[in-house]
Amino acid sequence: MARYTGADCRLCRREGNKLFLKGDRCYSDKCAFERRDYAPGDAGKKRAKESEYRIQLREKQKTKRIYGLLEKQFRGYYNLANRQQGVTGENLLRILESRLDNVVYRLGFAKSRDEARQQVRHGHITVNGRRVNIPSFRVKAGDLVAVASKAKDLLVIKSSLITNARTEVPQWLEVDIEKLQGSVLALPNREQIDLDIREQLIVELYSK
Repeated sequence: MARYTGADCRLCRREGNKLFLKGDRCYSDKCAFERRDYAPGDAGKKRAKESEYRIQLREKQKTKRIYGLLEKQFRGYYNLANRQQGVTGENLLRILESRLDNVVYRLGFAKSRDEARQQVRHGHITVNGRRVNIPSFRVKAGDLVAVASKAKDLLVIKSSLITNARTEVPQWLEVDIEKLQGSVLALPNREQIDLDIREQLIVELYSK
């Protein structure tokens, strides 16, 4: 499966925003974006010429990188969102939030979406009692997402719970820390997605 294998901190610097891709490191003084808040490369400090297309492109790239997706899969989600009833941009964010790796991260079982993706691939997560190893699996309202019995003593999961204690679980999810499981109360509306994403710019870019 194709995936980005470069340095995550370069992505934050390229987008000019902290994307919180590295878990604990993003909150520490080791964060590369805090030390060098300009784009990577020799031309990083130069002021880029703003244009409508560039602004739209950067918003799309930022969103892709937050969720850890490549272009083909992201475009597929957009096409799906465009076919659904309602506002295309909000549909897109709802689809992205419903990915299993994102839900595992949102519940606090992983420090980052990358780590959550790895947990799912290794078979450490169950949905409604059945083991699911596909990060892109989309949860539905009423689903029960839990850490598999054999994985409950993993240090990486316990460490994530301690680290993420400061992070509030979204209203559309409910978590039981003692049982290491969470429920999907409903798929989120736009107000419940706490990300600085201007989804309308993505729609405008793909609509050209």
